[in-house]
Amino acid sequence: MTLREQTDGSRAFFAARDQLLACAGDPVRARAEFQWPDVGDAFNWAHDVFDVIAEGNNTVALWIADSDGTEVKRTFAELKRRSDQVANWMLAQGARPGDVAMLMLGNRLELWEIMLAALKIGVVILPTSVVLGAHELDDRVARGQVRWVFAAAEDAVKFAGVPGDYRGIGVGFDEATPDQRAALYDWARYEESSAASLAPVVRATQSDDPALIYFTSGTTSLPKIVVHSHTSYPVGHLTTLAWIGLRPGDTHSVVSAPGWGKHAWSSFFAPWSAGATIFVANYSRFDADHFVSELDRAQVNTFCAPPTVWRMLIQHHLEHKPSALREVISAGEPLNPEVVARIREWWGLEIRDGYGQTETTALIATMPGEEVIPGAMGRPLPGVNVVLRDPLTGADTDEGEICLRLDPRPINLMPGYFGNDAATAKAMRDGVFHTGDVAQRGQGGVLTFVGRTDDIFKSSDFKVSPFEVESALLEHAFVAEAAVVGAPDETRLNVTKAYVALAAGIAESAETAREILAHAREALPPYMRVRRVEFFALPKTASGKIRRVELRQREVAAHTAGERILTEWREDDFPGLKA
Repeated sequence: MTLREQTDGSRAFFAARDQLLACAGDPVRARAEFQWPDVGDAFNWAHDVFDVIAEGNNTVALWIADSDGTEVKRTFAELKRRSDQVANWMLAQGARPGDVAMLMLGNRLELWEIMLAALKIGVVILPTSVVLGAHELDDRVARGQVRWVFAAAEDAVKFAGVPGDYRGIGVGFDEATPDQRAALYDWARYEESSAASLAPVVRATQSDDPALIYFTSGTTSLPKIVVHSHTSYPVGHLTTLAWIGLRPGDTHSVVSAPGWGKHAWSSFFAPWSAGATIFVANYSRFDADHFVSELDRAQVNTFCAPPTVWRMLIQHHLEHKPSALREVISAGEPLNPEVVARIREWWGLEIRDGYGQTETTALIATMPGEEVIPGAMGRPLPGVNVVLRDPLTGADTDEGEICLRLDPRPINLMPGYFGNDAATAKAMRDGVFHTGDVAQRGQGGVLTFVGRTDDIFKSSDFKVSPFEVESALLEHAFVAEAAVVGAPDETRLNVTKAYVALAAGIAESAETAREILAHAREALPPYMRVRRVEFFALPKTASGKIRRVELRQREVAAHTAGERILTEWREDDFPGLKA
């Protein structure tokens, strides 16, 4: 890393990063000493961090292994040169700072090339999941004011009926079928960028210019559009680096699909800011045994996966730890204590939970070197000022909505929602940013997730946290996944209803229902006890989060109609079970 090539913003970033690295394994010191860097008015992470790390650096930056055995590896230096070339080609095509480019690409090399190039020239990146259909794309193109679309042939054809003032760029055109090529006759070919100039491009952004926009997961309403600047995500992910426990030279892997914020967290900004290799194990269908063997083969040091994947690994009894693993973490939804205990027993590692939102980087986590408290998220990360607010009184409390103080404004918080000043004002009212999530503060300041403000319900005047009930249910071998909602009840206001996805080979029978209800009776206090159970394919967003709102609506509709859902089982169906 040559200091003469660094700007003041670059030097400030690396000083803050190196301070965190120096505190590795000492979270108390990290929280006490860390200060957000002042990167100035013209910071650009691709120029000021990635290119500085990449200069003359022949370490592998990106390693993609496909399920058919083929692999792609690129060094930091190669990606620096290639992203300059792509940036020059995009400029020649007419791309300008502030244009929005939709990237509808899977985990393929071109995704990382385009993201780096777009950042360098100030084109705003809109990562988009490949699972979205034409209707969702229509909404994103219109509300996101998309000017450019990058997509592989199989996904590009979805845009045939999507209106808008945008230009399509086909990626991997040589892989297209004849029909796909015919449908994309007016799209440019990304492969043509290989003839562009390799000259470094001139930076064209200010620190507070938009860099990325994300559509939220929409678990309860129409997705909002989150805007992140050239500082809020690139600099803000120093918290993510600290949570993961990354070190220069590490190999890091994460299970995350492009199109969602977590992919940028752990497959772009955090590992590359540390000078680590990103390892991607692609698969068409998740094979737990093969996946773990790939982590072993690639000598992965740090690994992140959502709770769903951790549960799948446990169901396959994968007791052999990948040999180089040092840190294992989980994010996306709260992690259940049973999962933590099993991995501790098998691999001798503690899965450390972490919490953040599309609107932020990592906010709360158990850092390397801290004791894992079962069921808890951890403590606020370095540089993060969290308060818990009573939703009714606005007073600070030990159980309330997770909020961020806005004075001073956190670097790792979005500037606002795109085209929605009302939503921005609502989220940032009363001097804090409101996450909409509720937590409890325990001994030593450890925070435990309680639930979304929309998900928590009352039963007989007691507050019920769906997460707590779901954690208890997951302790039973029959239960693969669970979603808990309040079912309207004339006596108790609500009773606890569990929608359950069963483990493989378990029959959807009365005996299974009785077993699960009996387990809940033993594991939970009476006010929280599951009174109804139904075996169900859980509705999820494209990012994999459970849409409890759909389940609540189903319960309300049945109650309003005065009907019982015929496919559910109730305590009353089992004499001797009901209290």
